[in-house]
Amino acid sequence: MKRLLFIAGSISLLLASLPALAQSNAQFAKANEEFATGHFKEAIDNFETLVRSGQWSANLFYDLGNAYFRSGDFGRAILNYERVLAFEPRHPEATANLKIARDEARALELATTMPERTLRFASLNQYAIAAAIAVWLGAFALVSLIFARRRSIGLIAFSILSLSIFAFSVAAITSIDFGNKGHDLAVVTDKEVQARVATADNANSVLALPPGSEIRILSKRGDWIYAALPNNLRGWISAKSAENVRL
Repeated sequence: MKRLLFIAGSISLLLASLPALAQSNAQFAKANEEFATGHFKEAIDNFETLVRSGQWSANLFYDLGNAYFRSGDFGRAILNYERVLAFEPRHPEATANLKIARDEARALELATTMPERTLRFASLNQYAIAAAIAVWLGAFALVSLIFARRRSIGLIAFSILSLSIFAFSVAAITSIDFGNKGHDLAVVTDKEVQARVATADNANSVLALPPGSEIRILSKRGDWIYAALPNNLRGWISAKSAENVRL
């Protein structure tokens, strides 16, 4: 009876979500139609509605990036191409378009360390999945060893391998998440942004940041962000002039 109730509840939730899913698909199709006919502002409005509703995917951010690029807003185009790569680090079209947009905007990039570049072959989600699978397999192997009458070399090797994969995945997540391209990565979306030495519009400029330039948010104070900047600099910028890559 409990199993039947669980199945019935699952079916009810699925049926309840179908109208919202159909509406999202219809809006996504409408946005692409607007893009195809050159109505980029309307396409952007429809894509952004889906983003605000949490319908996130690599395809959504890629199409939104293209719409911003065609409308001449290179800062937000770069922001959304970066969001694509947060989902799929080896997305070839987003990688190519990101380079073109950066060249057009003359956007500045943050330097990446060798470990960050090496570990970028997989996304954070993929590392998290690998860590979860490895820890469960390792735990299963260890429990099997505890209750086994004989110590199996194969089980010992398997448990060591599983726990090593878990440790590597956790280290990769930490390195990526706290690196320049990690959780605090943001992209400058406004034009003529100046990073300054203090939280005042008349403070001395540290660096001019073209649209699409990368920063790493270190702290916030009111309407200002203190950030790590390209060229190994640091400075304050207006909070409304940049957006986080990860939502």
